[in-house]
Amino acid sequence: MRRKVFDVLVSAGGAVVVVVLVVAGSLALWGHSVASSNVHNQLAQQDIFFPPLAAFAHAKPGTEITPGMIPYLEKYAGQQLLTGPQAEAYADHFIAIHLSEMPYGGVYAKVSTASRANPKNAALAAEVQTSLNGTTLRGLLLEAYGFSTFGLIALWAAIASFVLAAVMALLVGFGFWHSRRVSESAEILAPRSGTVRLQGGLEPS
Repeated sequence: MRRKVFDVLVSAGGAVVVVVLVVAGSLALWGHSVASSNVHNQLAQQDIFFPPLAAFAHAKPGTEITPGMIPYLEKYAGQQLLTGPQAEAYADHFIAIHLSEMPYGGVYAKVSTASRANPKNAALAAEVQTSLNGTTLRGLLLEAYGFSTFGLIALWAAIASFVLAAVMALLVGFGFWHSRRVSESAEILAPRSGTVRLQGGLEPS
């Protein structure tokens, strides 16, 4: 095959790859935008705020803020909950802690079973509702965190696609440039000069 033809074919194939990478990157970027905006909008509607900074200064076991919450929540003190990482911190290091302090560890199935066994226990019946509300809100927040994580992965995938597309575009440009400089008669894997075929094999000329 002529070297010029080979360069053009390979470069054309590379150009197709560039287009595919750009399209993939654009779709991934769109996915990131949709996931991020939906998570933000859904969380904003919940109107949840982290406890103020003053609450962290008086952290005690059994109160609203316990010492174990400080490393995870203090950086968000007073902020409205709007992002995936905030949702994960609030769900796992605020709601989950308070649920664990309830009877039966705040596990809805256990609290509900105990309440049905003691239908006249008003305090236990109230715990059932509290456990249900807390568990449901925690699940919703963790779901939002999961979608935000998918959005972040899509963002990194988009960046990787665009970087690869840029590298491939440079290689494609070099390929077309080389195809213009190579001789029309140049062949791929052409026989080496300085040898002639004689009877019995190749001998130096």
